Amino acid sequence: MVVHKLAPQPGEYSYVFGGREPMISIKPGDIVEVSTEDCFGGRVTSPDQLPSEVVPFNEMNPVSGPIEVAGAEPGDMLAVHFVSIVPARKYAVSCVLPQFGALTGTRETATLNESLEERVWFYDIDLENWTASFKARNSDFRLQLPLDPMHGTVGVAPAGGEVRLVMTPSTHGGNMDTPEARTGTTLYLPVNVAGAMLSLGDGHARQGEGEVCGTGLESAMNSVIAVDLIKEGAAAWPRLENDDFIMSTGSTRPLEDAYRTSQKDLIAWTSDLTGMDLLDSYQLVSQMGLAPAANVCDPNYTMVAKLPKWTLQGAQAYGGAHSRLRKAAEDYTAR
Repeated sequence: MVVHKLAPQPGEYSYVFGGREPMISIKPGDIVEVSTEDCFGGRVTSPDQLPSEVVPFNEMNPVSGPIEVAGAEPGDMLAVHFVSIVPARKYAVSCVLPQFGALTGTRETATLNESLEERVWFYDIDLENWTASFKARNSDFRLQLPLDPMHGTVGVAPAGGEVRLVMTPSTHGGNMDTPEARTGTTLYLPVNVAGAMLSLGDGHARQGEGEVCGTGLESAMNSVIAVDLIKEGAAAWPRLENDDFIMSTGSTRPLEDAYRTSQKDLIAWTSDLTGMDLLDSYQLVSQMGLAPAANVCDPNYTMVAKLPKWTLQGAQAYGGAHSRLRKAAEDYTAR
């Protein structure tokens, strides 16, 4: 087992997918211990600081990478397994931002209403009890929330030499903000350029489905990923798998098209795994599928389509890649 470390220093983080030289190079089957900064670059250090005043927009959502994967070529599929995701600080930050979020006017959804007040919440992180403390700003309400760490932004370089800001999710992955990208999940990303050029960041100590206000519990993270390569296995969109579900994503606007995209990909995947035709797969997904929203705030929205793996009657995605990576994660943890 080969273990690499990726710990960018200030000034070394990226704000785009594509167009950058790799920070490290790895081989399929390797493990990477990676540190990531929060979406504010660590600049918001108290509830009295407003992100709009201390974080330039073009420096929001820094990611660590790129990580070059030897042998990855366009048409392959990269498998990224989240071995562990642990908050790196004793606090997480969330906020409401003017012209950002699902329930306010935005630049893309213009209204004459005044923007919402910019407000910041600090959550104390307790790793021993695995909780985050919610404290209302304008009342005495308090509540302990269970941690459920995930990475909101994980992706590879886009096709055709394109460079994409990290904020916009698409076929390359990016800022999908799905809580499904948690420990124990394998994320499959279509490779578009030689080496894949994987980057990740935007850790959330937890986040509700949809990320309705536009921010989760934004947290720097110490994470471990296991990376493998599936030759000539690329799908059109990022996919996920855990012990219980296969999942497809779609990232676009309007929201119903993100929904349609994720559902179509899941139906096609189900057809491939079971040997059923598309209409039989359509019927099965219609009766057994789930459709959690990932984000309804970003420049592109992201929807997830899920199907319980027991309905596949033993069929394994990508030759059992998820199971192999789970075993690699167990071997790493047991060292």
